[in-house]
Amino acid sequence: MSDERPAWAQRIAAERTARGWSQLDAVNAMRAHAPTELPAADSMVRQWKRWEAGTKPGDFYQPIIAAMFGTVTHAMFPIASRRDGNQEILVASGMETLEIVSRLNKSDVDNATLEALRITTDRLCSEYPFMPSEQLLIEGRQWLKRVVDLHSKSLTLAQHREVLALSGWLALLVGCVEYDTGARHAAESTRRAALSLASEADHAEVAGWGHEMRAWFALTTGDYRGVIAAAQAGAQVAPHHSVAVQLAAQEAKAWARLGDRRQVEVALDRGRRLLEGMPHPENLDHHFVVDPAKFDFYAMDCYRLVGEDKLAQTLAGEVLRAGTDFDGTERSPMRNAEARVTLGVTAARSGDLEEALIQGERALQGPRQSVPSLIMTSRELAAVVRERYSTEPAAQEYLTHLHDLGQAKPGFLPS
Repeated sequence: MSDERPAWAQRIAAERTARGWSQLDAVNAMRAHAPTELPAADSMVRQWKRWEAGTKPGDFYQPIIAAMFGTVTHAMFPIASRRDGNQEILVASGMETLEIVSRLNKSDVDNATLEALRITTDRLCSEYPFMPSEQLLIEGRQWLKRVVDLHSKSLTLAQHREVLALSGWLALLVGCVEYDTGARHAAESTRRAALSLASEADHAEVAGWGHEMRAWFALTTGDYRGVIAAAQAGAQVAPHHSVAVQLAAQEAKAWARLGDRRQVEVALDRGRRLLEGMPHPENLDHHFVVDPAKFDFYAMDCYRLVGEDKLAQTLAGEVLRAGTDFDGTERSPMRNAEARVTLGVTAARSGDLEEALIQGERALQGPRQSVPSLIMTSRELAAVVRERYSTEPAAQEYLTHLHDLGQAKPGFLPS
């Protein structure tokens, strides 16, 4: 097969191989997910060969193939999307930041100003994956203060609710960045503020993400029952928003760490079904949007933990492919870092210490990091390295590197 095949063709072949299936096995597995009877086996095998060679499946077959491999259609068969540029706020609202701020100082606020604030909030949330934490934290707090100050202005009831919702989104963003940088107490206070704003605005989606943050905090501190409780609470308040998908994923991650493979599959399948039924997001960079590729990221973590190394390795490759532009620029450095840890873990388990350490070191070098999440996954790699290669000089050097990082970043040292 040529390496110039489309990425989706390479993926379905890799997914099939990771499961140890023949092409006939794959066709037979499709039947369990097909809404109607499929053609005869020999015809479908010929079709499968064409798909793996690069002939794209039609709209009928795409969701069947995705479901068979435990993912969603647009994770396996992506839709091309544009990335929002820095000029969007000016194009959409006709205002630059200075003009927005000056208009915020007026005694009343018009709808055009609120629209500009919506776009600004979306822009900040879209810069989460790659903007340096310190810079994003400063900007996020500045805009949060400006929006909160609007409560003293003359607002209609609808505008008041909109300002509360915008304040909630910005509080969520600030809380996430605070937690990324290790400011756990500040992040929890900000998260609670976001929940309060969501309650006052009667905004289910902001409330759902407030619970999701609690699940994330609990996951990275080892409170796995707390993850499940937070995920279930969030799903109750926002069952029809994309946050419900991420809540299901956080629950799956917790079950994986508790060693309950059955519940992992139940939670992942619930999230997959929810996401499959939702419209494709317009802005894939927005932090509080669950894009199809993100589902592969969730499943990768779970499969690594339950020991499905071939599946985890395949999904890690997909995460890296989706998170890297054609020129090598990393669009999702935090996801990519965890994918590299996954590749390190699977390499270490297969006996390839050199590859494991290469991937482990690369994961620690990203310019944009979520420290708690990187701590959690790096501990898993360190545990495998320590268990299997503790006498190897290269392994000792890697563990020493983690120890040194632990001195610079409290809580980083693997236990």
